[in-house]
Amino acid sequence: VQLQASGGGLVQAGGSLRLSCAASGRTFSSYIMAWVRQAPGEERKFVAAISRDGGSTSYSDSVKGRFTISRDNAKNTVYLQMNSLKPEDTAVYYCAATNRFLLTTPTNRYDDWGQGTLVTVSS
Repeated sequence: VQLQASGGGLVQAGGSLRLSCAASGRTFSSYIMAWVRQAPGEERKFVAAISRDGGSTSYSDSVKGRFTISRDNAKNTVYLQMNSLKPEDTAVYYCAATNRFLLTTPTNRYDDWGQGTLVTVSS
């Protein structure tokens, strides 16, 4: 599946952003979808994942309670609503997909990746 992320930008600490990831193809609903981020000089880190039907989600401890992942299978799109943003949330955010596993957090289990969208949170 091909993925196209959008919605990044510059926001002040405490603000909100909503990221979107549009997927191509007719089998979007067969994929577990995730958001992964990479800060400068760091490795990619899991942020959130959502099950095929949207009924189950998983979050990293660093974003739990502030970020919400959701999906619209009719629109082939997954979202990441980010609230109460902090400077440490600054990173390139990637959407990723896998159809080989159930809801999963290791980033190396995701096979398809979007191009990334930059989120910058100023203090």
